[in-house]
Amino acid sequence: MKNVLTTREELKNIVQSLKDDGKTIVFTNGCFDILHAGHVDYLAKAKEKGDILVVGLNSDASTSRIKGKLRPIINEKERAFILSNLRSVDYVTLFDEDTPLELISTIIPDILVKGSDWEIENIVGGDIVIRNGGSVEPIDFVVTQSTSKIVEKIKESY
Repeated sequence: MKNVLTTREELKNIVQSLKDDGKTIVFTNGCFDILHAGHVDYLAKAKEKGDILVVGLNSDASTSRIKGKLRPIINEKERAFILSNLRSVDYVTLFDEDTPLELISTIIPDILVKGSDWEIENIVGGDIVIRNGGSVEPIDFVVTQSTSKIVEKIKESY
């Protein structure tokens, strides 16, 4: 798969090389289960904040712990493939923890992006990014779609 990285060390080396070349690294994360217009809009806006967009993707195990035993609906390999083929996404890496803290600590992006439904002080890894001269930037959701809403709609149709 294009630009789906399997190890943190590989990602760390690539990000450092890109930073050395003067590129601004943007990072965001999520489960991205049943990709929808809200996800695509969010990722496009994240990419606009810098040169390179790295997406931390919750693994299947992590997604199940966060979203419940029936999730994810789409497995991690397929979710990574879909994300890696979006124009706005430069790199995708899986993480198995419940939060991307270790991943953020490894790559130390210039800009950390989350949805504006998160308070900046509650964004995991924000303190690390800020301490290293970066910024934490919320993105407003224009499209109010969510995977949970899609799942509920499917359930209601049966």
